Amino acid sequence: MAEFLTPLRVELADEHAGTWRIAQPLRYQSAVAGRCIVVPKGFITDFASVPRLPIIYLAAGNTAHAPAVVHDWLYTSGELRRSIADAVFLEAMKAAGIAWLRRWAMY
Repeated sequence: MAEFLTPLRVELADEHAGTWRIAQPLRYQSAVAGRCIVVPKGFITDFASVPRLPIIYLAAGNTAHAPAVVHDWLYTSGELRRSIADAVFLEAMKAAGIAWLRRWAMY
């Protein structure tokens, strides 16, 4: 079963860059990866990169923060192939309760 085992806790890292620092490890149990993924304290993220075009941002902006952090970590760390990291992102959005249409738009 896919689920977040800890809540996402962040602090602003750089207001001008729009980046955030993970304040405590984020743990996500992934069925796709077959293991627990741990994003370490101190990791810097910008959450999900969504184009600022109004209709796209309204549909997908400022959402799915915890899944986006897991995805950013997997891309940065290289722990998994990108195709698997993308599948984990989709799975994590579902685990976070993101609606089907929004999940697919962000995926």
